[in-house]
Amino acid sequence: MNKILVVDDEKGVCHSFKKILGRQGYEVITANNGLEGIEKADKEHPDLIVMDVSMPRMDGLETLQRLKSLHPDITVIMMTAHSTSDRAITAMKYGAYDYLTKPFDNARLLSLIEKAILDRNIATPVTFDQAEGEEGDRIVGRSPAMLEVFKMIGQISDSDVTVLLQGETGTGKELIARAIYHHSKRVNRPFLPVNCAAIPETLLESELFGHEKGAFTGADTRKIGKFEQCSSGTMFLDEIGDMPLPIQAKWLRVLQDGSFQRLGGRELIHTDVRIIAATNKHLDHLRNKGKFRDDLYWRLNTVSINIPPLRERREDVESLVNYYVQKFSKEYDKNVKGASSHLLAAFSDYNWPGNVRELQGIVQRGMVICQKDILSLDDCDWSPQAVRPEGVHNIEQLLSSAAEEFIQRGGENIHKKAVDRFERLLIRKALAMTNNNQVLAAKMLGISRNTLRSKIDNK
Repeated sequence: MNKILVVDDEKGVCHSFKKILGRQGYEVITANNGLEGIEKADKEHPDLIVMDVSMPRMDGLETLQRLKSLHPDITVIMMTAHSTSDRAITAMKYGAYDYLTKPFDNARLLSLIEKAILDRNIATPVTFDQAEGEEGDRIVGRSPAMLEVFKMIGQISDSDVTVLLQGETGTGKELIARAIYHHSKRVNRPFLPVNCAAIPETLLESELFGHEKGAFTGADTRKIGKFEQCSSGTMFLDEIGDMPLPIQAKWLRVLQDGSFQRLGGRELIHTDVRIIAATNKHLDHLRNKGKFRDDLYWRLNTVSINIPPLRERREDVESLVNYYVQKFSKEYDKNVKGASSHLLAAFSDYNWPGNVRELQGIVQRGMVICQKDILSLDDCDWSPQAVRPEGVHNIEQLLSSAAEEFIQRGGENIHKKAVDRFERLLIRKALAMTNNNQVLAAKMLGISRNTLRSKIDNK
């Protein structure tokens, strides 16, 4: 008979577990706090521990860490009614077998317990030091799909394995990369993001690998590339589907043995860098078309995390809205307490082709306008009909037409004239949306107030 220890400060929960698991033939013992749980684990040697995160005296995460230090092979399933990304990631880092959010389905619980007991002899214990939270946006999500992502982060973060993040534009791939880095043993070393699609192909090789003096026209000095700069740290290579084949071959060598040569150089340089790569493209399709190397594909596909689009985790929409309302309320020095039920219902029904990034932008725009303590749809100037996926393509078509018109006109300084005109339009629109409030307009544009004033004066 397998023995299960249930650790929860609510006696009713312990009683329910005894009843449910007892019917399945398990021997169930209980503890009402972390210290008692450690004592009973020492005395009873259970096959499995099911433990709550939020408990008095010693919370579940600290108890888990203590249990793993005393019994590295012990199998623990964590559970909580208040899931956050940090808790889920930390639980998996400390070596939890799995992480459940209350309330959960009894059939799923029993299936997980059965699997955990079967797997206990081959489970690999992992322990970590808890990392401090970093500034900037947080990963927000309580959906089962995001919980799986959090668990994977916890399981892989402390190793140096290369990670491939796959997901649509706007799903938060860089946030996931930063979470892996932040919970890794390289957290005190550099984190360097590089967008492969944002760097011209002619410059990308030099940016990544560096070059020697005289390697090409204009190479007046030696340049240290990003792989060399980031040695001992973590590099986030975004949009790798746009990386040219010759650079893919050179990158593959870095992944295989950590070595490369600068452009125009003969010296073999070694670097110790962990790679987290990301793409919004289907690499297997690119591979079949001969645009992505087979050997690089299989090298990257060892550990892959698929980040779900927002339409597949609609239960996270309300949490995301509330998070961004709180964030921008503080940033814009407002007292907005939440969002209207009408807004939340409309947002929950929408498919979000631009994913979390689209939601963030709409909430941010609304928060700039909002003059009440509740954010409404009117503040956001938003409706599902107004933000269809094809709208994105229409904007791109308009910009493309404008660019073509400027180029056809030709003339001296055509690039500067086009940029200046678009900048004037941006500033004018931001000031109109904020009723000429320069502080809010500057924040909306992502520039300082002094810079905005200077641009207004120069226009």
